[in-house]
Amino acid sequence: MNDPVRAWRQLADDSVLLDGFHALKHAVRFGARVPVAVTTDRRAALELADELAPDVRAVLDELLTEVPEATYAALVPRPHPTSVAALAVRPSRAAHLEALARTPRTAPVVVLDNPRNLGNAGAVIRLAAGFGATGVVTTGTLDPWHPTVVRGGAGLHFATAVERLTVDELPTGPVFALDPEGEDIRGSKLPDDALLAFGSERSGLSAELRARADHLVSLPMRPQVSSYNLATSVAMTLFHWSTGGGAPV
Repeated sequence: MNDPVRAWRQLADDSVLLDGFHALKHAVRFGARVPVAVTTDRRAALELADELAPDVRAVLDELLTEVPEATYAALVPRPHPTSVAALAVRPSRAAHLEALARTPRTAPVVVLDNPRNLGNAGAVIRLAAGFGATGVVTTGTLDPWHPTVVRGGAGLHFATAVERLTVDELPTGPVFALDPEGEDIRGSKLPDDALLAFGSERSGLSAELRARADHLVSLPMRPQVSSYNLATSVAMTLFHWSTGGGAPV
């Protein structure tokens, strides 16, 4: 890239910010198109690749352009400790919707109903990618591709289908919604084609999602403990699904 700064400024408004080495590493691993990537220290970044991501080292060697620290700091909202940043092309919404709708599914779709916390949403996407979930769908106003969500997801938005839909637009499949009044999840087998729905951190499941639910299930919890963190709840539920044989190879 002859002028990465100019390219960055031309592309920034319509691209996905990959904030840090690990976000870039994961995005490249899962096929993201990355037109520009910068670092303040190419040698250090490639040494990280040698140590942590030799599978994408050659690609990063071609992508990364070294820029002065002041230039890097002017391009990103807040500098990452690894001093690496890149811009990626957002995946096609149509392709994601096709992936979410495709049946039979071999892994559940995680549904976040009116989530409020950007960091929580990013952590959930990272978890879903790790478990090989078909995708993560959010309802409500939160943009699951917000830069803070992408930062929390460590670039793993590119490893699963991430979209915002209404409850009426959710993919087909039995909805297992997490609710404190539901049946203990340990007595349920979660099918591969399930939609695993989690309510807002503040108010729980919306009336619309609750009406769509086929099953209400609850996580085991000590009395007088009010709730788990959203990402923790998703992790426990996906782990329970995986114990039925659905874990990725």
